[in-house]
Amino acid sequence: MDTLYDSLLERLAATLRILPDKPRENADNTLRALWFAAVGQPRSAVAANAGALPPLADETARRALVQLVERRLAGEPLAHLTGRGCFMGLELLAGPEALIPRVETELLAHACVELLQSAEARHPARVVDVCTGSGNLAFAIADRVPDAEVHGADLSAEALALAARNRGHLGLAQVQLRCGDLLAPFAAEFDGTVDLVVCSPPYILSAKVPQMAAEISNHEPRLAFDGGPLGVSILLRLLEESPRLLRAGGWLGVEVGLGQGPAMQRRLLRDPHYDEVRALVDERGDLRAILARRA
Repeated sequence: MDTLYDSLLERLAATLRILPDKPRENADNTLRALWFAAVGQPRSAVAANAGALPPLADETARRALVQLVERRLAGEPLAHLTGRGCFMGLELLAGPEALIPRVETELLAHACVELLQSAEARHPARVVDVCTGSGNLAFAIADRVPDAEVHGADLSAEALALAARNRGHLGLAQVQLRCGDLLAPFAAEFDGTVDLVVCSPPYILSAKVPQMAAEISNHEPRLAFDGGPLGVSILLRLLEESPRLLRAGGWLGVEVGLGQGPAMQRRLLRDPHYDEVRALVDERGDLRAILARRA
């Protein structure tokens, strides 16, 4: 085992290209995650860091591991090869149906959980997560705020099917899933009743999509990252449409792309529907999420 592990690790360390948006992956936990997958015990790269590696039972398992390594080096995302991704400590099912949850989205998730757990929060809170994808934001909130009424929605039926599998996988049956365009699935009975509308939307400029790394553009759904000609089409719609759902004192929480935050912040500060705006910056000082309170 040690000889095979060492040889594969050496190959990965020399050849594997880790994208900046996958900072938790490295050659070692990539190999460990693929090893667990090869023996039928799939784990995300984060979870694969812990525990002893199981033995490769036979030559079939050894071949499966080598093939998985080759596929990873050819550019297939690790989360697709293992079927697992990690978000806010949750082991999620992952696949090509939806965007692989990114670390930067955890900034927004943590802020939303803190809002819902704060002294002034209403309990139980009603939460709407749009562009839910695999459901990572919705499930993280439901996990951390168990009494919340959480709804996830997405335009993609394929993404919602993955979210439904995650709901069963995580045992978070209370999360409701709806199919439709942005806030369209939420009819008049939601008007003025929602405590939090949250969204990690597509925000890449359409013109930049062909320039993206093939690991993203060839394997993850374009619908999940193409934000239109200026990259902010969904964000602007959400700013316009959210006041209908939000109660007075309710919050809108959105993730923004690099460089988009200041303009979105100014737009919200001018909007009379909102009376407080909070900018959330990452550890590099980049504005990556915004919270706005309904007036």
